[in-house]
Amino acid sequence: MTRQKVIVTERIAEEGLDLLRQDLEVDFRDGIPREELLEIIHEYDALIVRSVTKVNEELISKATKLKVVGRAGNGIDNIDVDACTRNGVIVANTPDSNTISAAEQTISLLLASVRNTAYANDFLKGGTWDRKPFRGMELYGKTVGVIGLGRIGSMVATRLKAFNMQVIAYDPYISEERFERYGSKKIDSLEELVKQSDVITVHTPRNEETMHMLDEKMFAIAKDGVRVVNCARGGIIKEAALLEGLKSGKIKSAGLDVFEKEPAIDNPLFAFNNVVVTPHLGADTFEAQKRVGENIAEQVIKALKGDIVPNVVNLPTMLSEELNYLKPYINLAEKMGSVYHQIEKSSVSRIELNYGGPITMNETEMLTVAFLKGLLEQVMWSKVSYVNAKLIADDRGIKIFENKEPQSNKRYKNVITARIVSQDKSFEIVGTLSRARNPLLVEINGFETETDLQGYVIMVENHDRPRVIGPFATFLGDEGVNIASMKVARKTKGDTAIMLVNVDHEVSEEVLDKLSEVDGIISKPLLLHF
Repeated sequence: MTRQKVIVTERIAEEGLDLLRQDLEVDFRDGIPREELLEIIHEYDALIVRSVTKVNEELISKATKLKVVGRAGNGIDNIDVDACTRNGVIVANTPDSNTISAAEQTISLLLASVRNTAYANDFLKGGTWDRKPFRGMELYGKTVGVIGLGRIGSMVATRLKAFNMQVIAYDPYISEERFERYGSKKIDSLEELVKQSDVITVHTPRNEETMHMLDEKMFAIAKDGVRVVNCARGGIIKEAALLEGLKSGKIKSAGLDVFEKEPAIDNPLFAFNNVVVTPHLGADTFEAQKRVGENIAEQVIKALKGDIVPNVVNLPTMLSEELNYLKPYINLAEKMGSVYHQIEKSSVSRIELNYGGPITMNETEMLTVAFLKGLLEQVMWSKVSYVNAKLIADDRGIKIFENKEPQSNKRYKNVITARIVSQDKSFEIVGTLSRARNPLLVEINGFETETDLQGYVIMVENHDRPRVIGPFATFLGDEGVNIASMKVARKTKGDTAIMLVNVDHEVSEEVLDKLSEVDGIISKPLLLHF
């Protein structure tokens, strides 16, 4: 069996390459010229980059086999996520791998800048012993304003809390509970945080909203002698405003690991002795680079195996523990989605998904994505993946509605109910997990059943009377078809019933035609496959 191929265009830790080689054919081409990459990218199933390789529309259009792009690091400025999404290509990164290192670098720059460490080091090594120019500031009792209380910001907050600092934080996109968890007082506006802080540290991504969020106006309302640190992304603090603040004395010190233009050469900020700078070292520790290499390798391997990947940029974000809990429900939702077009041929105009039970305490968007993937794979010639399923549904004009109910309205603890509406009728199914956490269909168009959504299932309508089920099962046996399980359901005694029969292998069209001739069978049986 031919192994899938991955090309790695920038250096990652050797441990990561070793992991890749266990499952894949690895082509390590650090610094490969752009023209050559464009010529050969069609040969590869996966691509791993850092920050230099541009993964844009031009490259994606030539990458006809590509299933996943792995970014060994956090930022994705060099990756056109929209182009990847349209083509069903997963984009994964490693936001957790360098968290500790980036947080520690923030603390390092803060301490070095408030205590004039770098300046004093150069002074003493130059041959002068003198303490007077280097009197610093204690962190004890000061107020630190943390902008962005995500992975890195929360780690910085807890560490500065240990210095007995008063930690305040601004982040409009996280819950109240997170502020409490990390010992931070929530501030409702950026302006208010800036006014109260002795030290300001930023930990947000760089985008249209955050670019130059600390500018001349913000520094004008800051405390005199405020100190700033940026280990996030260059440009979040406007360098021109920072320069003027340092010149005027409004800003007492700065610690910078990132810059608006990198590599940063001859930056005017370098002229200030009270500015401590490092060349984007936040993630550059032995431990972080090992984690980054191993994590991106693991994610690429999972993606190529068809597993759910935790850190997918163009899919709903889930924590690892949440993913572990939801994974069998994701499988259930996908199999439920695949039911409709195996039974009905009408196009879909509307989908109503209702999630009931304790499952609703989790983010369920990924379940909706999985349902759409299962639905669309049955009718699409082009590639449907978790990544582009919602986009394809939107392009086809399918309206999607979701609802959550903390208490299940069925006799099962957790249920997923899907109502699929076409132009002339609706179709409804209900699913849950078995005790073994396998996907289980428990209702179809009002018929109650407990059918495993695995392997092959024969579905057939029949008259609810004696001498129908037995002859039907006997005929299957005569044709060498082994029945794994059979569920019979009816709504009204003596009316139409349905049979759902799990069988061990595929059943030919010829056998299905003959089954339709069994007395009491209403129409030709359908063979469903999961």
